[in-house]
Amino acid sequence: MSTSTPAITKDEATRGFLFALSAYLMWGFLPFYMKAVAHIPAPEVIAHRITWSIPIAALLLWWLGRTADIGTALRTPRTLAMGTLTATLITINWGVYVWAIGNDRALETALGYYINPLFSVFLGAIVLGEKLTRAQMVAIGLATVAVALLTWETGGLPWVSIVLALSWGFYALFKKTLPIGPAQGFFLEVLILGIPALIYIVYLQATGVGHFGTTGMTDVWLMLGCGIVTAVPLILFANGAKLLRMSTIGIMQYIAPTMIFVIAIFIFKEPFSSERAVAFGLIWAALAIYTWSMFSERGKNG
Repeated sequence: MSTSTPAITKDEATRGFLFALSAYLMWGFLPFYMKAVAHIPAPEVIAHRITWSIPIAALLLWWLGRTADIGTALRTPRTLAMGTLTATLITINWGVYVWAIGNDRALETALGYYINPLFSVFLGAIVLGEKLTRAQMVAIGLATVAVALLTWETGGLPWVSIVLALSWGFYALFKKTLPIGPAQGFFLEVLILGIPALIYIVYLQATGVGHFGTTGMTDVWLMLGCGIVTAVPLILFANGAKLLRMSTIGIMQYIAPTMIFVIAIFIFKEPFSSERAVAFGLIWAALAIYTWSMFSERGKNG
């Protein structure tokens, strides 16, 4: 009996492309939203991102009729442990991203998400024993030189970029081990994080330093909207990824960091030195080589 994956139709591929494109465009414009909440401490923003994502993810699971999967996951220690690990990694990623945008370091977030696919390839080689092609090794080498150049230029490691690349890379790696669907996995993560997030919000409000309802209705709507800007693109991406080739996703993942790069320079007016220009040039060259190698391998494999 054949165990091959059913072929994806043209209509499904089109829907997948639109799902993924919508997600990447939302992520690309996300810095504007994070600038709007920059006056609120990053931990409070993250707590609200988690809290208000729960009802959105819950409604989706109810609509899909997959709520039983969560009950099973909560009764399975291994799934619960892996869910806690991925929840921790995504919280680190969100926290650094929110802080960076609010502190005029959006350019470093773009670099982090550019580095991420190359780090994922490196991670696959180290952790999963996947063989690196010569082109991939060259790409990783160029990215390493770019990071070294930025370290020399700033007098320290570009830690924002590195933490974002590492946290998202490990998140994607461990996410694959969750024995539940992507929508269920996201709900499990925010459910695990929900209790400490809610406790933190209540503490902030009780001590008079919280921004929910105490600094005007604008902040209330911004906090509520955190759930939408967090959950919706992740859900769209998860559905798009199921209907697209990995090579297509590989190309599309450059959309968001490119938009962030443009916004950082031309809208936020962040400094862009000649050293940074060279570093980004090296990263783009690395990504071009990596992308070429990906399509070349696909051609060889038919």
